[in-house]
Amino acid sequence: MFRDVYGEALDDYFIHQEEKFPLILHTSYGDQDEMPVEVFFRDADDFPELEFIGLSLCDGRVLDVGAGVGSHSLYLQEKGFEVDVLEISQTACHIMQQRGVQHIICQDFYEFSGQKYDTLLFLMNGVGIAGDIDGFKKLLQHSKELLTDRGQLIFDSSDIGYLYEDYNIKKPNHYFGEIQYQYEYKGQKGNPFKWLYLDQDKLIKIAHELGWVVQILYEDEHDQYLVRMEPKK
Repeated sequence: MFRDVYGEALDDYFIHQEEKFPLILHTSYGDQDEMPVEVFFRDADDFPELEFIGLSLCDGRVLDVGAGVGSHSLYLQEKGFEVDVLEISQTACHIMQQRGVQHIICQDFYEFSGQKYDTLLFLMNGVGIAGDIDGFKKLLQHSKELLTDRGQLIFDSSDIGYLYEDYNIKKPNHYFGEIQYQYEYKGQKGNPFKWLYLDQDKLIKIAHELGWVVQILYEDEHDQYLVRMEPKK
């Protein structure tokens, strides 16, 4: 049985306030990265411009999906928003509770229902949980069930086409933004999982097919971009 090594790394950092061991990310394109755990514990002073814009667009009742240890939710709480937090890692949820996040739901996004929100927030490439193109279509369908009549979806993603060009990596037979990851911490590997990065053309095509209005609001120098979407009325 795989362990929640992501949660273990978060917990160690929360207790010791320093990274004693690296959180390693193995990728399907052959690379191996160290994931700086401190990035999950950022406060508002360290949010990039893209995230600030995304947070400033939040409206009404907010669901922060894949909230990690709650940095964005804490910011929204301080601004007076009614915000619910959805996170699948029990360890991350426990840390959020200790950090002062008020409304925590420890559940898989696709199994969560029965509530309505004005804003669904997926920052730090949160829609990556879709895993692949079919999964993204499923995510959009489920999002419609969770949105009010005036609801919106706010998220960021990245065009990772540069990886294949800059590092001379052969593109896969499937869509190139569909990646498989696996965390490793203290010599223990977690469960492999799929993650999705969407280029803008692919995103817009899918969104229009499924009846969504798309606005690309911001793009940085690393091909990362911020999106606001709402179902067509």
